[in-house]
Amino acid sequence: MTEEPIEEEAQRVLDALNAVETMGDPLERARVIGRLLKDQAERNKRFTEYRRQVVLELRAQDPPVPYRRIAAELGVSLGTVQDIERGAAKWSARPKASPAE
Repeated sequence: MTEEPIEEEAQRVLDALNAVETMGDPLERARVIGRLLKDQAERNKRFTEYRRQVVLELRAQDPPVPYRRIAAELGVSLGTVQDIERGAAKWSARPKASPAE
């Protein structure tokens, strides 16, 4: 696993989303935004599961890839990796670390 620049496909998506924000016709912009929001809501569950599968595969290796390394590779916090592994939703109630940890 190495730090790589954003994939071309992802950059094209981001460019298209930025273009929506600059659309001149507010009504058309609102229509496009509505379509994007609907589509993204449907994709979120799949995308979350794709990412979780990667974390689970890395943790299933022998020895398991450490949480900190996964976090660095994904560009997220250690706690987020742990949440992803548990299948926890964003902003879930994460157990507090005990003082001994």
